[in-house]
Amino acid sequence: MNYVDGFVAAVPTANRETYRQRAEQAAVVFREHGALSVVECWGDDVPEGKLTSFPMAVKREPGETVVFAWITWPSRAVRDEGMKLAMADPRLQAGTEPRPFDARRMIYGGFQMIVDA
Repeated sequence: MNYVDGFVAAVPTANRETYRQRAEQAAVVFREHGALSVVECWGDDVPEGKLTSFPMAVKREPGETVVFAWITWPSRAVRDEGMKLAMADPRLQAGTEPRPFDARRMIYGGFQMIVDA
């Protein structure tokens, strides 16, 4: 089965277009390094929770939107090598422009698929 890297972040709503453009650029890099797909989703119906929620998990602040994203890889081995290459790729290195969100509050992890229906 495929392998998935998942991400949740809070992005200033005013930075939506900048985030989208950077995500498209990053998707090219990940695909070149073995990713099967890259999906970025802008929060539209993300309720506040009482105990847990996406907004609570990323400490969403007023004026921010929750983003949910994932990268699909053919295997963990391809992901490990592809992610290493992508992170070293100059196109993903921080330039003179700041990131369009606070990456310290991003949640991420790698997951083995167990159902793909």
